[in-house]
Amino acid sequence: MSLIHNLVLNIYSLLFLIIIYRHSLNRDDNKSLQYRLYMTMLQITALLLVLDVFSRFDGRPETIYPILNYWGNCMMFLLNPILSSLWLLYVHFQIFQDEEKTRRLFNPLIAVIAIHGVMVVLTQFFGWFYYIDSDNVYHRGPLFLFSVSITIGLILVAFILITVNRKKIEKKYYFSLAFFAFPPFVGTILQIAFYGISLVLNFVVLSLFIVFLNIQNHSMNTDYLTGVNNRKNLEAFLKKKVKASTEDKTFSAILIDLNNFKSINDTFGHYMGDNALQITSKLLASCLRSNDFIARFGGDEFYIVLDISDKKDLEALVGRINGCFENYNKSVNQPYKLGLSMGYAVYDYHSHMSVEDFQKQIDILMYKDKQSNKEGK
Repeated sequence: MSLIHNLVLNIYSLLFLIIIYRHSLNRDDNKSLQYRLYMTMLQITALLLVLDVFSRFDGRPETIYPILNYWGNCMMFLLNPILSSLWLLYVHFQIFQDEEKTRRLFNPLIAVIAIHGVMVVLTQFFGWFYYIDSDNVYHRGPLFLFSVSITIGLILVAFILITVNRKKIEKKYYFSLAFFAFPPFVGTILQIAFYGISLVLNFVVLSLFIVFLNIQNHSMNTDYLTGVNNRKNLEAFLKKKVKASTEDKTFSAILIDLNNFKSINDTFGHYMGDNALQITSKLLASCLRSNDFIARFGGDEFYIVLDISDKKDLEALVGRINGCFENYNKSVNQPYKLGLSMGYAVYDYHSHMSVEDFQKQIDILMYKDKQSNKEGK
């Protein structure tokens, strides 16, 4: 592949990455580990695409080409395992949804990257992975495949994790995660088989784009901690429900506040507090139908939106939710009890209330229930 062809292909890939990056900015979940890992993968891939061009300035030793060629190849070899390590961390978090558990992989991966990095430095003297001759021409070294195998091995470990834990992954995410490895793997095989062809990074861009469409883009409307809808998506959904309401068919909403959440955080730590929120979201989902809408409203508050037009049916559901939490508290040995305060109402079509006014009505009812729970202690 000529330098010009490589340059043009990498420029298109860079532009594609920039578009993805810009669409990923200003997200509600920008502090989540998933977001930071994905954005770092975009940045590392963009840097590698630039370095890939520099690493192809073979020949003409009397020009600046040897400097570009030297640093381009050196940095390419240093960064390759970092990108695949980030992907392994991303996959691990997608499967287990546990930041602390995923962070435990940091040290082993840093060790692998460090060992590989030392070998890259020694390669400059011994030509293990590659060497550049006096005519400024790049050649593969005797341990070239060892370096490649580390990158492929990390991606393979991620693929095995996906396959083994496929039941823990939402079906809509499984394909994107499983497919990620295939384009870079094909590019790697082509690069090994046909000297001079370099399509691995361009195929990585394709994989990152698929992940963006099917996972990252979806998570814009998802609360990163609990996996339910976020407040932004709730507001849009409520507006649709109000607009679609008729005299014969309306909807209901429930605002739920987790009792004594501050006490759980203060007494047992934020990790246990996060765990309580995750358990709450799962318990709520277990009490509802698959098409019912659950969102985290903020902090320890959740919203449920339902296609229920009758107040008695709504009250029956509230009773079922309370019963679900009571059964959980009896059956699970936790150092705290999960209790709820709820405000709920059927949307009155004839009132022509705005979303904001309807939410205020439910908010008042929730605080009345919260006060009643405090007085009943």
